[in-house]
Amino acid sequence: MVDITFKSTTLRTAIAQAIVKVSKQETIDAINNDKVPKGNVFAMSKAAGLLGVKKTPDILPDCHPLPIEFAGIEYEINGLEITVLFTVKTIYKTGVEVEAMHGASVVALNMYDMLKPIDKGIEILQIKLLNKKGGKSDFRDRFRTDLKASVIVCSDTISKGEKEDKAGKAIIKKLEECDVSVIDYIIIPDEKDIIQEKAKQFQNDGIDLIIFTGGTGLSSRDITPEALSPLLERRIPGIEEAIRNYGQDRTPFSMLSRSIAGTLKNTLILGLPGSTNGAKESMDAIFPSVLHIFRILKGARHD
Repeated sequence: MVDITFKSTTLRTAIAQAIVKVSKQETIDAINNDKVPKGNVFAMSKAAGLLGVKKTPDILPDCHPLPIEFAGIEYEINGLEITVLFTVKTIYKTGVEVEAMHGASVVALNMYDMLKPIDKGIEILQIKLLNKKGGKSDFRDRFRTDLKASVIVCSDTISKGEKEDKAGKAIIKKLEECDVSVIDYIIIPDEKDIIQEKAKQFQNDGIDLIIFTGGTGLSSRDITPEALSPLLERRIPGIEEAIRNYGQDRTPFSMLSRSIAGTLKNTLILGLPGSTNGAKESMDAIFPSVLHIFRILKGARHD
């Protein structure tokens, strides 16, 4: 199965269809008049679909077990064709398009089974996905591809060459995946004056996004939040909460992190954990959705 542990939970919706084609008008009349010997075709097939959609991961090996929080079934009759519309919703980490298609196919198969005694020419046509929504791709900011970022590693040991930086490189990798250009990547010691100086410098240079990694813990040398707080004109608690909430789902120690987020003029400044996993998970928690902020700060630009 595909690893989805890094994904964020969002509302996921999928609509699929299946078409059942009968060979004579008498079959449609029997359905409408509830004269099919095996019972009410629409009600029985709906029940079969509801049971079937919940069994999707039991039948398809790569489908994740997930909560089916809504399943809706509609029928449309057009001549000799009956269109089944199957809608599935969940709030989860992965989409429900396969579940919707599976549900539609089960409904169609049950209709076939119920109608075959009175019609030998039934066909099942066009089982396909009509629409899906949810996930990061739906919320990606598509208007800005000109954003510039600076990544600053705050660490006494790394600045002395006693340890290799991995957190900063993980942040850069995520930024590049999100089409953000990394203009600067530097390593500095845990010094309040230097942290503030670099934040002001890069903001004056027109950098859109400044990311500090390191110094967000509780040791005596962890002073990144204290250095950045006086500079930030507006804190953004939602970003900070999202980072900690995402991390807390993965390790009970994330609550001890003091990640910080806010704006200095039109520049977004983030202070993220210095551990490799902490930095990577923090980026996964908020990117690319956080880039939507630049449509508000600087306006959308169509490329």
